[in-house]
Amino acid sequence: MTAATTENMYGGVLIKGKQIMDFILDAQTAPTLKDISEHVAMTKSTVLKILKTLEYCDFVRRNDKTKQYYLGTVFLGYAQKVDATFDIRQVALPLLRELRDQTRETINLGIIEDDTITLLEKMESPQSVYLVSRIGGGMNMYSSAMGKAILSLYEPTKLQQYFAEVKMTKLTQNTITKEKKLRDNLNGIRKRGYSIDDEENQPDVYCLGFSIVKEERIYGAFSISIPKYRVKQDKIGEIVAQAKTMQQRIVAEI
Repeated sequence: MTAATTENMYGGVLIKGKQIMDFILDAQTAPTLKDISEHVAMTKSTVLKILKTLEYCDFVRRNDKTKQYYLGTVFLGYAQKVDATFDIRQVALPLLRELRDQTRETINLGIIEDDTITLLEKMESPQSVYLVSRIGGGMNMYSSAMGKAILSLYEPTKLQQYFAEVKMTKLTQNTITKEKKLRDNLNGIRKRGYSIDDEENQPDVYCLGFSIVKEERIYGAFSISIPKYRVKQDKIGEIVAQAKTMQQRIVAEI
C-alpha cells in the first residue's frame, strides 16, 4: 500500500496496524518488536503503542518468555463469517464424518495455534465412551497425536525453536518429555506417515494422528481416539488404511 493510496484515508494508525499484522502473518518465525520495527520502518515506540492496542483487541498475542508476537485467535471468529475465506472444516468435516461412521471411533480436527493444537471439531463415537476434550480447547503438540503429526513436518530450525520454547511436562506416565526420545518418535512418524499417542496425553486413550498438508502448507491435522481397552492391532491396521485414504481425499479437495 503506497502513500498515494492512503493519504486521503481516515485512520492512519489503523493502516499501520494492518502493516504490522501483515508482517506477523508473513514472517517465517514469530517476530519480536525489533523485527517488526525494522520491517515496517517505524520507531520501536510507535510500534509498541500499536501492538499494545492490538493486544488489547486480541488481534495479536505476545509470548512473554520469547518476546515474540503472534496473530490472535479473534481472527478465527472473523474468518467464519467470510464465505470467501478458506476454512479447513468446510472440506474436512463431511469426509471426517464419513471416517467416523466407518471406524465407529471419535474423530478430532485441529489446527496449530502458537505452540499448541486447538480442537476445532469433535465427532463422537456412536459407542458410548467419554473422552476428555472440548472444542476450542488446547492440547500440547508433544503429547497429542495431532501435535506430533504436525511436529514431524517441521524443518530442523523450526523444530529446534519449538524445543527451545516449550517445556515438556508429564501428563501421564507415558508422556514423552525428553527431546531425543521425541525426536526418535518423530522420525518414526515420518517413516510410517502417521503418529501414535499411546496414553501420552490422557490415560486409557490411544490416538492415531494424520497431518493435513498440501504444497508445504500445513492446514491442521485430524486424529482418531480409541479407548485403550478396544485397541487391537489387526483393527488398527484397518483404521490406519481408512484414515490414510481419507487424508488423501481431504488434501485433494483443498
